[in-house]
Amino acid sequence: MTPTSEFIHMPDPEYPGWHTWRMNDGARFNAHALGRMIIRTEGERSARLRLLDLETRHSNLHSNVHGGITLALIDVAMFAAIYTVLGADTAGSVTLDLHNQFIGAGKIGEPLDAVCDIMKETRRLVFLRGTVEQGEHLVSNYVGTLRKPSTR
Repeated sequence: MTPTSEFIHMPDPEYPGWHTWRMNDGARFNAHALGRMIIRTEGERSARLRLLDLETRHSNLHSNVHGGITLALIDVAMFAAIYTVLGADTAGSVTLDLHNQFIGAGKIGEPLDAVCDIMKETRRLVFLRGTVEQGEHLVSNYVGTLRKPSTR
């Protein structure tokens, strides 16, 4: 499948080797809840999505990254990995499940990465797993499944 124009995915001039990752419609959830993201492939079946500007709006009462932001980043990373690695149209795909284990706290002011490995692809499903990292610090690990868009 060929990716659609629902996403803006092009080389990022500020970050050589990375591509922008945002929805064409800036009024959607990704832009408001998360903010600026970039992505690159790592190996044949993996991608790294980076949330660049973690601010106070992303924090919990302990001044760490809110767990909801981490989960949102993971969800976006799964779609972005399928788009980037497989070249698949993710518009219309849905998350069937996402299992996450928080391991450490993310810090505000530092980029947060969701590394996503594509484990298996079938006609209708994609199985993924990955980690959320901040530098050498592990924030969480996860597994998830996405259903590809219907052809009807």
